[in-house]
Amino acid sequence: MSFFLLVAVSYACGCINGAYYIGHMKYKQDIRTLGSTNAGARNAGRIFGKKAFIGTVVIDAFKTIIPLAIGRIWLDVSEIVIGAMALAILIGHIWPLQLQRSGGKGVVVYLAAALVLAPLALVVCGLALAVLRACKRSFTEAGFIAICTIPLTLLCQTAYSLAGLFALLLMIVLVAHRKGH
Repeated sequence: MSFFLLVAVSYACGCINGAYYIGHMKYKQDIRTLGSTNAGARNAGRIFGKKAFIGTVVIDAFKTIIPLAIGRIWLDVSEIVIGAMALAILIGHIWPLQLQRSGGKGVVVYLAAALVLAPLALVVCGLALAVLRACKRSFTEAGFIAICTIPLTLLCQTAYSLAGLFALLLMIVLVAHRKGH
């Protein structure tokens, strides 16, 4: 399968925005005009409730897991291609064309990509989050510190390509949060 086709399909998958479609179809409202105006799981949960939060997480996770799993397991693509696919999904999530480049901030996509590509690093991330929360850190602060452990764990595993990929994905997620996207 063509590199460009895989990247284009991955971007299209990334553009499927759980918060937007749940808000639009179930509540007849545009999440991008409510609360923080972010089309992500956290804002969906604040505005529409726990079910919308969970639904958004599930949609955003599966739109990431499915193409990456197909690429890695069925198509056996190279690390460069799988990295480009993960990057395209994240970019599609944060800057979806059909939503005028107004999507989510990418945390669920980042974590779902780790589930497929770096499961041990995701476990370390979860443990870090648990420890930081036990130390009475705010969930947001603890979460940001915890997600930073993924590329560091990959470096310790000498998975340098994946560490570089997750460092890049992390920078994009942090920029999306910083800009108040």
